[in-house]
Amino acid sequence: MLEKELKISSSTYQGISIPTGKANLLMIKAEQGFLGCGYFNLDVAERIGEAVALVTGVKTFDDMLEAEVFASSTESEKRGVKIGMKGREALPLLNG
Repeated sequence: MLEKELKISSSTYQGISIPTGKANLLMIKAEQGFLGCGYFNLDVAERIGEAVALVTGVKTFDDMLEAEVFASSTESEKRGVKIGMKGREALPLLNG
């Protein structure tokens, strides 16, 4: 497992990468939710009321920041996250 502090604009986020054998499970944690890769299940996030935005086709944290959000939980949408926005645009909305 790799944990990395990520500075984006004036905020700090925690990047977490877990190798699965064939790929990596990736997450960038914000204060009020997280940006995750396609490994995450949005149904679970909905059930527990978690603010989650998902991106796909990513291998690195930098990829996550440039990828477009393809799925978003109700809680993240309440914070302004929209399908099609870049990960770097979604993260500040999940930060507070």
